[in-house]
Amino acid sequence: MTYENLDAKLINSLLSNGRASLRSLGDELDVSVTTVSNHLRDLEDEGVIRGYTPIVDYDKLGYDVTAVLQLKVEGSALPSVTEKLRQEKQMVSVYEVTGDYDVIAIGKFTDTDGMNDQIKSILTDADIRESNTSVVLNAVTENEQFDLDLEEE
Repeated sequence: MTYENLDAKLINSLLSNGRASLRSLGDELDVSVTTVSNHLRDLEDEGVIRGYTPIVDYDKLGYDVTAVLQLKVEGSALPSVTEKLRQEKQMVSVYEVTGDYDVIAIGKFTDTDGMNDQIKSILTDADIRESNTSVVLNAVTENEQFDLDLEEE
């Protein structure tokens, strides 16, 4: 029984089916349930696997307006601005970035009025020097995971 690439294989299996049982994972990977359990616990302890969550289609729940906010922020205020954005209910992603802007945030909204209200509220922050907002016309791919490469030895 070989454990070569077991963690990557385990992660790939969970990416395909996050609800897989320990027994089914063990059968698929040809290892014991105990081995699967131990490796999963280690991956969780190391923060590699941070949770098991459903993949939600926000469009089907009525959140079919996606906005991309680009913000220029006063340098020392970057941590506080990104923390405020992270706490905004409908912001699904917040990134500190290089380039012309300092922050990119992605938000999901039920309509353009709600989007406009929330963005105006965000822009009242005096530490935000400049903004640019784009509305997504078509999400070609979104929230995709990818299988890990299995290193050959």
